[in-house]
Amino acid sequence: MTEVALLDSVVTFLSKPLGSFIDGAAVVDGQAGAIDIINPATEQVIARVQQASASQVDAAVAAASRAFQGSWAQTSPYLRGVLLNKLADAIEAHGEELAQLEALNSGKAINVARGLEVAQSVIFLRYFAGWTTKINGESITPSLPSMAGEHYTAFTRREPVGVVAGIVPWNFPLLIAVWKLGSALATGCTIVLKPSEFSPLSLLRLVELAKEVGLPNGAINVVTGAGQVGQQLTEHAAVRKVSFTGSVPTGIAVGAAAMKSKLTRVTLELGGKNPAALLADVNIDEIIPGLLMTAFTHQGQICASPERIYVHRSRIDELSEKLGAALASLKIGSPLDESVQFGPLANKAHYDKIVGYFARMGEGNQVVTGGKTVGGKGYFVQPTLLRTTTPDDLFLTEETFGPIVCLMPFDTDEELLELLNDTPYGLGASLWTNDLSKALRMIPRIESGTVWVNMHTFLDPAVPFGGSKSSGIGREFGSAFIEAFTELKSVMIRY
Repeated sequence: MTEVALLDSVVTFLSKPLGSFIDGAAVVDGQAGAIDIINPATEQVIARVQQASASQVDAAVAAASRAFQGSWAQTSPYLRGVLLNKLADAIEAHGEELAQLEALNSGKAINVARGLEVAQSVIFLRYFAGWTTKINGESITPSLPSMAGEHYTAFTRREPVGVVAGIVPWNFPLLIAVWKLGSALATGCTIVLKPSEFSPLSLLRLVELAKEVGLPNGAINVVTGAGQVGQQLTEHAAVRKVSFTGSVPTGIAVGAAAMKSKLTRVTLELGGKNPAALLADVNIDEIIPGLLMTAFTHQGQICASPERIYVHRSRIDELSEKLGAALASLKIGSPLDESVQFGPLANKAHYDKIVGYFARMGEGNQVVTGGKTVGGKGYFVQPTLLRTTTPDDLFLTEETFGPIVCLMPFDTDEELLELLNDTPYGLGASLWTNDLSKALRMIPRIESGTVWVNMHTFLDPAVPFGGSKSSGIGREFGSAFIEAFTELKSVMIRY
């Protein structure tokens, strides 16, 4: 095994005192204690990050409020776009540094960290930068009757809502933070970000880069710590919007707390027990690489990844054999090894959760491959494929958020649609077929925020993304994000 040599800048960053980033400066005073940051591949402490105290959270929100009313409000839409593009430039220039921090902190394979997390952060940030000069209202001609020769006209304005609290999960801490800060800053809002206590490192480096490229102090702030920090942000009187990405139970709690606190608006991008459907005409050999990528990239720790795959009964044996063999051949090892295809789970808590699921296998399902830990140091498990014929099998109903995929056969299209929709979730779903006519007829009947055809999980900044049912509220990306981060003001004039 040959691992990528760590950059000197990465070693230096890990060795220095780390904490929150408030009003353009690092804050490391240790009022609330420190969190050990663990490398999930080695279980070694690689850094220590000071938690934000309650007073520091207040200070971060206050800094964001000052910037919203001052320096950022006085920055023209054009210059906002320029600054966001400069930050994208900085991410590109420091891409290897950020990718190495991600591999060390979250267990993400270095090639995935480079090609997905860092590269897509640049693409999404440039997309948001392009919107800064295109946020418009509309002119309206009212139908009010004229009583004495007077006239009426009206128009609308899109105004930023104010300070945003962005709560970021542990699986893609850089990319998802970029989604939130890009949306906020492009619309004229300011933001306080709260990364997961498990994986704050790449975001802490990102805000240093934001300072270096000239973003005004207070426009982006970061407060570190566990759940109580996010709760304080959500309930803060000066926060006007909460953008949360994470699990369904936590998302429901965040949404309820935000509504209770001054009806604070929310965008909730939550989990899903996402299905993929393979129709009878699919070429199994052609789709195996796509299934491996969509279901097992970053060890399956992606909110939209498919965990349940419904396969036409005539093809399920072939898929089971070939997908099982492909999974069994994946190289498992250090995320800093460029030849490794499957790394560790991101943290001990999640590792324990997946091991708990392994212990429950065999209750009505068949293990095709995997289902075990790897052993030794690190949070390594085997990529796992199951088969079942029971629709209510726990591996078809409970979100594992890990490298466990369950296959089930179907016979008719009507049965398939019933299976796809038999879930409280509705984040993403996919159809794999060469029969485009059939796919287009099925799409309106699938209860999901996104439906992919012959692909799964892929996101594009121009295409809105979000969940239906219990998988969330609101949409990100496209032009849809603008409504979520702005208030629509109507103006009527009599003359």
